[in-house]
Amino acid sequence: MGDAPGRGGAQRRRLKKRGRSEKYELRPERPTSMGSLAYREDLEEEKNSAFTWELEANSRDYNSQFKEKSFLCWQRRKYKSNVIHTAKYNVFSFLPLNLYEQFHRVSNLYFLFIIILQGLPEISTLPWFTLFVPLICLLVIRATRDLVDDIGRHRSDRIINNRPCQILVGKSFLWRKWEDLYVGDVVCLHKDNIVPADLLLLASTEPSSLCYVETADIDGETNLKFRQAPPVTHHELTSIGKMASFQGKVVCEEPNSRLHHFVGCLEWKGRKHPLDIGNVLLRGCKVRNTDTCYGLVIYAGFDTKIMRNCGKIHPKRSRIDRLLNRLVALIFLSLVLISVALSLGFWFKVKEFKAKHHYVSPRHVQSVAAETFLTFWGFFILLSVMVPMAMFIMVEFIYLGNSMFINWDVQMYYAPQDVPAKARSTSLNDQLGQVGYVFSDKTGTLTQNVMTFKKCCIGGIIYGPDDEEAAPCKGSPYLWNKFADGKFPYRNAELLRAVRGRTDEAVQEFWRLLAICHTVMVQEKDPDQPVYQAASPDEEALVTAARNFGYVFVARTRDSITVMELGDERVYQVLAMMDFNSMRKRMSVLVRNPEGAIYLYTKGADVVIFERLSKKGMTEWTTEKALASFAEETLRTLCLAYKRVDEDAYEEWRQRHREASLRMQNRAHALHQVYEEMEKGLQLLGATAIEDRLQDGVCDTIRCLKQGNVKVWVLTGDKQETAVNVGFACQLLSENMLILEEKEITRILEAYWGSNGGLLAGQGPLQSRFLQQTKVAMVINGEFLDQLLLSLRKEPRALVRDEDVDVDVEEAWREPGERTTDFLRAQRVSLMWRTLGTQLRGTGLGPRVKDSGARDGPEVRRERAFVELAARCQAVICCRVTPKQKALIVALVKKYQRAVTLAIGDGANDVNMIKTADIGVGLAGPEGMQAVQNSDYALAQFCFLKRLLLVHGRWSYVRVCKFLRYFVYKTLASMMAQVWFAFYSGFTAQPLYEGWFLALFNLLFSTLPVLYIGLFEQDVSAERSLQLPQLYIAGQKDELFNYWVFLQALAHGTATSLVNFFVTLWVSHDSAGPTSFSDYQSFSAVVALSSLLSITMEAILIIKYWTALSVLAILLSFCLYMVVTWGCQSFWLFQISPETFPFLYADRNVLSHPSILLVILLNVSLNTLPTLALRVIYQALEKPRPKEVEEAPSQDITAVEAAPYLRRESRRRRSSYAFSHREGYAELITQGTILRRAPGGDSDMLRGQIIPRHEEPSPSIQESPRCSRKMSFLGKTGHQHRGKVSSRDGGRAARRPQIPGSPRGLAVRGVPGDVAGGAGGLTVVQGERAGAVGGSPAPPAARGRGGQGVPRGVTAGARGGRSGARGGGAAPPRPPTPEEQ
Repeated sequence: MGDAPGRGGAQRRRLKKRGRSEKYELRPERPTSMGSLAYREDLEEEKNSAFTWELEANSRDYNSQFKEKSFLCWQRRKYKSNVIHTAKYNVFSFLPLNLYEQFHRVSNLYFLFIIILQGLPEISTLPWFTLFVPLICLLVIRATRDLVDDIGRHRSDRIINNRPCQILVGKSFLWRKWEDLYVGDVVCLHKDNIVPADLLLLASTEPSSLCYVETADIDGETNLKFRQAPPVTHHELTSIGKMASFQGKVVCEEPNSRLHHFVGCLEWKGRKHPLDIGNVLLRGCKVRNTDTCYGLVIYAGFDTKIMRNCGKIHPKRSRIDRLLNRLVALIFLSLVLISVALSLGFWFKVKEFKAKHHYVSPRHVQSVAAETFLTFWGFFILLSVMVPMAMFIMVEFIYLGNSMFINWDVQMYYAPQDVPAKARSTSLNDQLGQVGYVFSDKTGTLTQNVMTFKKCCIGGIIYGPDDEEAAPCKGSPYLWNKFADGKFPYRNAELLRAVRGRTDEAVQEFWRLLAICHTVMVQEKDPDQPVYQAASPDEEALVTAARNFGYVFVARTRDSITVMELGDERVYQVLAMMDFNSMRKRMSVLVRNPEGAIYLYTKGADVVIFERLSKKGMTEWTTEKALASFAEETLRTLCLAYKRVDEDAYEEWRQRHREASLRMQNRAHALHQVYEEMEKGLQLLGATAIEDRLQDGVCDTIRCLKQGNVKVWVLTGDKQETAVNVGFACQLLSENMLILEEKEITRILEAYWGSNGGLLAGQGPLQSRFLQQTKVAMVINGEFLDQLLLSLRKEPRALVRDEDVDVDVEEAWREPGERTTDFLRAQRVSLMWRTLGTQLRGTGLGPRVKDSGARDGPEVRRERAFVELAARCQAVICCRVTPKQKALIVALVKKYQRAVTLAIGDGANDVNMIKTADIGVGLAGPEGMQAVQNSDYALAQFCFLKRLLLVHGRWSYVRVCKFLRYFVYKTLASMMAQVWFAFYSGFTAQPLYEGWFLALFNLLFSTLPVLYIGLFEQDVSAERSLQLPQLYIAGQKDELFNYWVFLQALAHGTATSLVNFFVTLWVSHDSAGPTSFSDYQSFSAVVALSSLLSITMEAILIIKYWTALSVLAILLSFCLYMVVTWGCQSFWLFQISPETFPFLYADRNVLSHPSILLVILLNVSLNTLPTLALRVIYQALEKPRPKEVEEAPSQDITAVEAAPYLRRESRRRRSSYAFSHREGYAELITQGTILRRAPGGDSDMLRGQIIPRHEEPSPSIQESPRCSRKMSFLGKTGHQHRGKVSSRDGGRAARRPQIPGSPRGLAVRGVPGDVAGGAGGLTVVQGERAGAVGGSPAPPAARGRGGQGVPRGVTAGARGGRSGARGGGAAPPRPPTPEEQ
């Protein structure tokens, strides 16, 4: 997948264990060949593993015979269908599974237990329905919420499973659904189709059966990648009938999650043909620039690699929800202890009562022990209201209300796409206010995935975009150019005048280089508007810029490129193409211009181009300043250079290049050295600056999150240079950061493993000061992470290579500027790794004592050390990581940091990460809706994350915490009086309050104020929350609701109950008469009213956001109390049921006496005034939170090693090079594999094949209902080169006419007169003679992965040998295999 791990000779690293010291170091491995896309250790692993996945094409009966064990003796089909089910429930499993999940909550089990007890009349003190009905309501509310979420998943699954595709049935392709696919089926795909399963590419309409795919939905990369069918199927499967009779058998590895790895073989007609990931189209890829392709289903459904990376759905619960579970258990134990204590009081009280009052003993028919046992359960039921059911019901309404506020927020509505914010989960709102880590994808999440030509520097002069206000544009400045792209935004009048004036040679060569040095292909639908097909958006932006400035790339063949230069057509002979790779960081093209002169054009990273310049003068110095300014603007830069090559020097170099091309061993390394010889003595032309557009507000969002102590990690499948450049662009990285890369991380961890505690004795203050004042960032890739943390790999472990084959390839491949000594490396990290390593040991993560080592294995300690090191960094960027690795990184942080994690992404490659994080946010972007469908919250833009967390998240956290603390307080304030009353009621479990007061207290009398707090409370406004992100830190530290806050609420509620009960008891003691309230009902009414008023005053004190709703809520609570109490104590209801409504006119009698009102006022004052005084004193004494300010490293510390360790390179200027290149396209071009042949020849596929349309296909498929391979050169159809052609070029500029009778309608290019008998003469030569065009014999044509050889034994001039016609092109010939010989 692009520059995936294991691709293009990228350096390989592995972990090597050294003895018993448990030290691990990274050692390089040999580079793999360009065709390898897998980890070296995975390849070695597969060599020793059995290939047990066997399937046959077009044979469902054969494939269905394979079974696997399901349960006990039952078996099921081994090969899954292509049906996808991501939903949790179905019709039959919803009720039992949902109830099972709900009763995992301790509170629900507690309530169920109390309801069962209430059903026993011997011990029941409250009606059973007082808890049963609320519990049913709570279960229904939560079940409805889960059902709605799951219906959305079912709808998404249905849409995916019902997508149309064409399946080979009999001898024709019929329209079927994705869910009808099975392993072994042959599928036909068209341009812009999504691949429905993991397919083996059999053939395509492209030359050599290439297929171009976009994998943005899998690995986040936007550059096109090519896949190629095996040569045998490319040659043999040339018609629908042959595909229908195809009975090949594929034997490969079992399904796994490794996206960049596949090993298998195709057995057909008695021969075996190797298969690798280059032959496979993965599910989720999108077919691009390929009209039609055919594939064999290898893995389907959940066996596909992308589904293996998607993870499972796990129920997510917030921190507060988990804390509530623990508190419910704690309250349960407390109630048991209190009930036991009161029961013991009853035991002794009953004995004393029987002794004094023997005449009532016949009423006690049961024993004392039995009565005590029943009294215990009576107290337990009576006190069960300490865990109020109403609290859990109201929490659900509060979550729902806050979710609706998120949905209704117009400031998170994205008008261009008509996408509002949506809370797909209603139970995680409070956790949005506690996020400590944000894990973000890059492509489509931080960036818009749009490359724009922003600036350029030519000859030391910077040409930026014109100021529209200073020079208003009346029209497009490119109207003179009929090839110009009307959507090109860059405009600079001065540069345009220099181009059209043709006076500045540097300007001309600058644009000529951009039009020649690339791997872009052109598709000409309109002669005046060529359509470019680029493997990367960067190259397309550069070629489009050259096109608008008059240097238009119009056509390409294997050995020539045609450019329209300011109206003049010029054909350049391509002598060599030296492709990009991750080590070279540059691309070069060696061409001969129409005048016969040879030029080398090179573009690449500044760090490699400047080292290859012939001189460094004022132009180079000013260009470096321009590059520095581009880097500050976080633009992606490329340096351009060229030189003229003498004919003699070229001939000598061509011979060395040919010798290197024919080497059997270390060919890639030898070619690299030959390229190095040519790419010296360059003359600098300038630099380009491309903007990888960030989404609006990304920088401000990340800045605010960092101020709120939220750490942002970027997890991307893209390359390191691109990710780092975006990191600087979004201000995640800064120039004064110490950026740790692989070697530094390894050194730190080695120091952690191998050093003892006294390594840096006496340097503690310096260490802590260094860590506090040095800002550190970490940049790692997925391969390094996979090898460093072996326990992350759920697949079988990689085999470790033997020591004797370890070769330091990295040093051999290192560029001259990078060949620094180990001393400089050690000096760069000396202070850093020692201090960080010692600090890691100081945190208790190191091998302190033997007990720790015995308790935690080396893998656990290594994981903990790595996570601790990463957590100390201000930013972490993980590049080239797979979807599974993204999820595992999130899981590591959750495991060792105990922080709330949030993952945000927009593609299918982010689904596993979104599911694993505590909170998943999906962006509705161009990569599809899979991330949204699996997320908890859906947004349209990354910038809305700031408001989601800092405003809605923080508000929700504050509201829920205040709600819970207040609810605990008001419950204790009113219900603890039951305990005090037991001491005066003979411990008989008699309720203090009226039954209806107990039932309606939490449902009506005190509901509205607390509900207002949970829904509308705000400590600060939304604008203030965004201005002060530091307020967010309180949620990360659980400051507003924790065990201490819970104990405070307990104490406060208990104190209020003590005041209400004992003050009332003290005032009414030994009183009698009409004004006395010493009777049971009057006493109960006074205590109940005092409790209600006291908790209402507490609500008034804690509400900070006063509105008309808050006043209305308080007034309505009093009104409800008065109305309901008047009704329950009315004479009419008393007559109907005296036992149910026994408190006849109790409140009316109490409130009619002013003295009793004074007692109630005294209770409320004693509860409110001390609390108010304590809060005022606390706020006066509380120290304000210190404002966290990022300080730059002080001079006395940085002066020690300022230059070495504060820069990633020894250079003082940061390189902002970033280029989305894809190695391999240059070789395909120079071999002709990628090019279409001229039209008119016979087709491989039968024309006129009609595809039955039982279902209406998509419009894209209707446009191309073809099954034949097109064979036309990319470029102008029928276009003749009329530019200046040198005599040396001869007839090469002419188009190759068709040769009648040649297989596949092969078009042969004209060859020089000395070979063909005249300029432009035509001939067909075989094998050796084709190489004579270039002046040296060519080896026999050989077909490799790129399909180099001409099929069916026909070899055209310059095609049989790669050095022909090109004069020694860059693509080395592949020696013939023994099989081909």
